[in-house]
Amino acid sequence: MLEIALRSFATFFATIGPVETAVLFATLTPKMARAERTSIALRATAIASAILLVFTLFGQPVLDQLGVTIPALQTAGGVILLMIALDMIFAKPTSAFKLSEPEDVEAQTKGDIAVFPLATPLLAGPGAMSGGILLAANANGDPLALTVTLGGLAAVMAITLALLLASHEVNKVIGITAQRVLMRVFGILLAGIAVQAAFNGIGASGLIPAH
Repeated sequence: MLEIALRSFATFFATIGPVETAVLFATLTPKMARAERTSIALRATAIASAILLVFTLFGQPVLDQLGVTIPALQTAGGVILLMIALDMIFAKPTSAFKLSEPEDVEAQTKGDIAVFPLATPLLAGPGAMSGGILLAANANGDPLALTVTLGGLAAVMAITLALLLASHEVNKVIGITAQRVLMRVFGILLAGIAVQAAFNGIGASGLIPAH
């Protein structure tokens, strides 16, 4: 169970990106009062948690209705997470958890940023959604394993909320260099998890005969 807990935490931490989101949150709310920032952080975290919880618990049954098998889901999820991991490792400006230029402009002009861009696509983005579905699929219907997976999600969202609440202080203390180091470290961890997921999916598909 410790392995499942560590894998869940690393996957959600890398795909949700609490540190990166906290830094962006600080840049989007430079003149807001602390009470207003707290309200936005609480709502954004709650909405993102609900979205990811739904995808983790019910994403696989929906895919089952579409005829998507667990090996196919594992392989596809591994490929998606690997792409995100490579973006994190090489710090590309087109990273999946960054805003595009039109999204950034809209975020700057919107009065309430709790739903967009914080809750989605920054916190509950495609990577985190597919990661949750993949982790749930790896639980293979084991209630304890699924509970541990959800515990990993809860832990990451708790850290995310704490960082959002202290975003302005974190932005001053951590610095750009430390942010990039953290991003690359978790990118490497996520790459390993992604490749292993793809290997598991391909192996379980029967495409490659077992020796």
